[in-house]
Amino acid sequence: MTATGTAAGPTGIRLSAPAPGWSITADVVVVGSGVAGLTAALRCAAAGRRTVVVTKARLDDGSTRWAQGGIAAALGDGDSPEQHLADTLVAGAGLCDEEAVRTLVTEGPAAVHRLIAAGARFDTAPGSDEIALTREGGHHRRRIAHAGGDATGAEISRALVAAVRAAGLRTIENALVLDLLTDAEGRTAGVTLHVMGEGQHDGVGAVHAPAVVLATGGMGQVFSATTNPAVSTGDGVALALRAGAEISDLEFVQFHPTVLYLGPEAEGQQPLISEAVRGEGAHLVDADGTRFMVGQHELAELAPRDIVAKAITRRAQEQGTEHMYLDARHFGAEMWERRFPTILAACRAHGIDPVTEPIPVAPAAHYASGGVRTDLHGRTTVPGLYACGEVACTGVHGANRLASNSLLEGLVFAERIAEDITADGPPAPATAPVEARAPLPLLVPEARTAVQRIMTAGAGVLRSAASLARAADDLDRLHREAVEAASDPAPASVKAPEPGVEAWEATNLLCVARVLVAAARRREETRGCHWREDHPDRDDASWRRHFRITLGADRTLGVHTTETAGFPPTAGPAPQSAPLPDTERTP
Repeated sequence: MTATGTAAGPTGIRLSAPAPGWSITADVVVVGSGVAGLTAALRCAAAGRRTVVVTKARLDDGSTRWAQGGIAAALGDGDSPEQHLADTLVAGAGLCDEEAVRTLVTEGPAAVHRLIAAGARFDTAPGSDEIALTREGGHHRRRIAHAGGDATGAEISRALVAAVRAAGLRTIENALVLDLLTDAEGRTAGVTLHVMGEGQHDGVGAVHAPAVVLATGGMGQVFSATTNPAVSTGDGVALALRAGAEISDLEFVQFHPTVLYLGPEAEGQQPLISEAVRGEGAHLVDADGTRFMVGQHELAELAPRDIVAKAITRRAQEQGTEHMYLDARHFGAEMWERRFPTILAACRAHGIDPVTEPIPVAPAAHYASGGVRTDLHGRTTVPGLYACGEVACTGVHGANRLASNSLLEGLVFAERIAEDITADGPPAPATAPVEARAPLPLLVPEARTAVQRIMTAGAGVLRSAASLARAADDLDRLHREAVEAASDPAPASVKAPEPGVEAWEATNLLCVARVLVAAARRREETRGCHWREDHPDRDDASWRRHFRITLGADRTLGVHTTETAGFPPTAGPAPQSAPLPDTERTP
């Protein structure tokens, strides 16, 4: 596919917000406090860089601590990076960047051991000092290290937060990042942010720094039901897009197949039933007790997540219901209490006892395989801006993330980012940022729910040209209403929202939702976790490639298509871009 148009570059577009009332200066500002962000911060600080960590909630309140399954690495006897590579490539459905995957699986084992040296304690086999390893979907070997049974993320978060505090890193908690600051040449010059409530500063301020690391996590809150915490509103992707960075693979949102079903009206963060439960032998069954995954894939319940999510959805449609069941009664009470205490407590809190009854489950938005495009050192297409963790698109995950590769990806690529930032001797001083252009119109806070329902109905597990067109139209209507409210003069019946956290989050969600829908409309095939009912087959000839999406200074989206499944370098000339149809031009 040939793309034509205007080259991407700094957009000058920003959120509507007060001017910064305070500022601090650093060498590196890391936005996010999960495994990726804290690893990058610790490494940069250890190399002598003045490092500031900005996080939207408390240091230990990001997505990492919710990770139940574990961290995947070739640590066991008989396993190897090559086998881990093969499983990852299969799960990624032909769209993984093989060089990125090879980097992940080769450097992963040593990175896990460094995490252990930093204080993380993983479960060990009975009577042994060896790390206990289990299996999850898509893995042909036991290579998942876990902690506290099903509390791996919480243990990793505890260890890294303790290390950050011991190192005395400067942190700004309860702070929503707003926009990237850039200088006259388009290089990174820091970020603006708003500190909420209990932070060290009041209101909008700025951190001036020549290097910014985005580790803001995912965007699961763009859907009505998700495993992501309330803070996962796509802020990093939206910031990067406004700054002129390339976004890739946003259409590939992984829906975790086994999320506790709480009823058709349930919204927001839902309890996850870890893949590790199936890894230990739980069965997926329908209301009649039939194991419907048997015969659908060689790994049955341990097939890659996209396959299991589709199978659950398909079976539910056939039977006129909205959920299936996960049956692990044969585990017995002792195994449930020892291996999955967190999940057991969550189920019982909602009136379900997995020891004596099957668990009702349904897919919910879980993980964004795409995000801000980076190279193997975490560099984005904006000089000085890095990204790692779920906010990034390294090419590792392709069209569908392999279970438990996410913590490893955050760990490995955060270390690589720190190495790149500290490789060239003393840091360059932060340069003066240029003035931004007119701000984006803000959505009213109530629009957040509208965005979520539009996306769930039109761009969820099942997609089609018709459903995506409806979603695009509805999202466009929300944007037009925001433009109208911000117009001068605005209609008397319309009141523009005040700048604030809820309005900023809703605006970010609309931005990422429109990019996701635009990409999903263009990808006319079924691949990985992108399921088009009207194009049910995978089409390697036409679509074994990625979209590189940018936002122009005129607020039009541009799309460039890669020639292969591999990504080109992030440095160098920006791609020429083909404008999207008029209904999708302005995010």
